[in-house]
Amino acid sequence: MTCAELQTAMADKGYVASDDLAMAVFLALKLGRPLLIEGAAGVGKTEIARVLSQVLDTRLIRLQCYEGLDASQAIYEWNYQKQLLAIRAAAEGGRVAEVEQKIFSQEFLLERPLLAAIRQDKAPVLLVDEIDRADEEFEAYLLEILAEFQVTIPELGTVPATTRPVVILTANGTRDLSDALRRRCLYVNVGYPDRQTELRILRARCPDLASSLAHQIVGFVQSLRKETLEKTPGIAETLDFTAALMGLGINDLTTDPALLQATMATLLKTEADRFNITTEITQRIAGQAA
Repeated sequence: MTCAELQTAMADKGYVASDDLAMAVFLALKLGRPLLIEGAAGVGKTEIARVLSQVLDTRLIRLQCYEGLDASQAIYEWNYQKQLLAIRAAAEGGRVAEVEQKIFSQEFLLERPLLAAIRQDKAPVLLVDEIDRADEEFEAYLLEILAEFQVTIPELGTVPATTRPVVILTANGTRDLSDALRRRCLYVNVGYPDRQTELRILRARCPDLASSLAHQIVGFVQSLRKETLEKTPGIAETLDFTAALMGLGINDLTTDPALLQATMATLLKTEADRFNITTEITQRIAGQAA
């Protein structure tokens, strides 16, 4: 598959990728390297992994990162309840020594996303979502996966990869990532789309949308992003806004100011933004978009 073919395949699944993004994904596949994708929330970073799994016809395994994430939640842990039941049953039968050997075996191992990703028969897409929300210590656990594609379990030894997953990492800029992590990854930054790209995305995701309304929506959102906002709306918000308009039967943004203002709940996600973007401002932007 060429880069152009990959870009087309992603478009067929509803994701309009820029040339830079398509090339980054293509190189990650060809070189077998993880791809780190940075950008603001809502620009479609997570969606890239989902669409790529569809293009490759493979499983998507997602690890959602958060503060305090550790190896037991990300890689593996032991089924302590099952182990305890086995020990109790063995004690009743006088076979404790035998069970002590058994309870640290595959039968009692619980796979978490990172371990599951390297044990698939067909290489999956592994999405490590919002890696910058995890602690720096977690990156040390992750580096072994990215460098060697293997997991070390003290009780069992090293577990090598059955297949090498396609690894996509996303980050929102919550904190700086380590140089060691960045060195192991290819990199691309996904920004807010320009007018034509956003229009293509809208047409791909909402094929029944009238052309005139599509142009109004894109013009409206593009202008809204230029206002002073705490949380700039991304592609996800544009799609929610479009769904709300279609659901309410709105065919023109200028026909019902009150109803349009009500739909701003899909675009404005903080109290300050809802307060500052008044009906008058909304109507001004709608008039410009029309």
